Amino acid sequence: MGGDDAPGAIVAGALLAHRDGLGRIVLVGDRAQLEPLLGAERGIEIVDSAGVVPMDAAAAQAVRKSEGTSLGDAVELVRDGRADAVVSAGNSGAFLAIALIRLRTIPGIARPAIGAVLPGRFGPVVLCDAGANVDCKPEWLVQFGVMGSAYARAALGIVEPRVAVISVGEEPSKGNAQSIEAAALLAAAPVRFVGNIEGKDILQNHADVVVADGFVGNVILKTSEGNAKYFGEVLRESYASAGIGGKLGALFSRGVFAKMRVRLDYATYGGAPLLGVRGNCVVAHGRSDRVAIRNAIRQAAALAEHDLVGSIGAAVSMSAGEPAR
Repeated sequence: MGGDDAPGAIVAGALLAHRDGLGRIVLVGDRAQLEPLLGAERGIEIVDSAGVVPMDAAAAQAVRKSEGTSLGDAVELVRDGRADAVVSAGNSGAFLAIALIRLRTIPGIARPAIGAVLPGRFGPVVLCDAGANVDCKPEWLVQFGVMGSAYARAALGIVEPRVAVISVGEEPSKGNAQSIEAAALLAAAPVRFVGNIEGKDILQNHADVVVADGFVGNVILKTSEGNAKYFGEVLRESYASAGIGGKLGALFSRGVFAKMRVRLDYATYGGAPLLGVRGNCVVAHGRSDRVAIRNAIRQAAALAEHDLVGSIGAAVSMSAGEPAR
């Protein structure tokens, strides 16, 4: 029931996922609103839940009042083993907090992290953390690298993901105290650590997993989204102002623009997994349309199929020593 265009876009995306055979789809929300949107479609279950976590609710408040809400009840389905994954386009802070309380973290993980997928030039790039933890200890960044690497292998099919720390220079001595210490710890972690990476090299695929605290990671994520929108608008305006020649050029370039739009659109991946909790959770964008929801469900199904939780647990157990809490 959460999201800018909920529940219409959510139900429409669920219908697409159902028709694609992505799994048994369960909608959690107000039955009176959901049933008319499903129409004559059969095979999608509804778990009636009248309450809704407001989009502007603080995380602590959302946890206290999550009983009987669609978000709280959906997470409980995963906790109780009645669902393999949960997708929500609602209040992301509340989603994180409720998942943390209801599902708990995987043993050895201090803090869960959001693993957003960026559209790199030569393939996807995992950014971890993309906003769950704005203040981090270096040890947590190491865990983000381990979790991001496990996710890249399990869900994106990258056999040996290269892990890097975002910094202000490639040299090991560059960066703040947090990034320098995290880099030293990652060099000894069970990942393929390739050192520091600068912001300009993220989308050039200099690494498959980019590690950052949630403050920096969220700035990178939102800047990437804004740049994609900006470039698209500049192209349209440039062609529109170029007269008949520009319009003809735009006409002949439609196929190219369509491919570029798919590569840069957040809806292509649908959502970002919440890594580190004992359940598969996918945080969808608040602006998600039906295609984004369908793809978020596709991603959730892949996480369950490849046992991401188990993969992270195994990776953490390989770490040298118990990760600090």
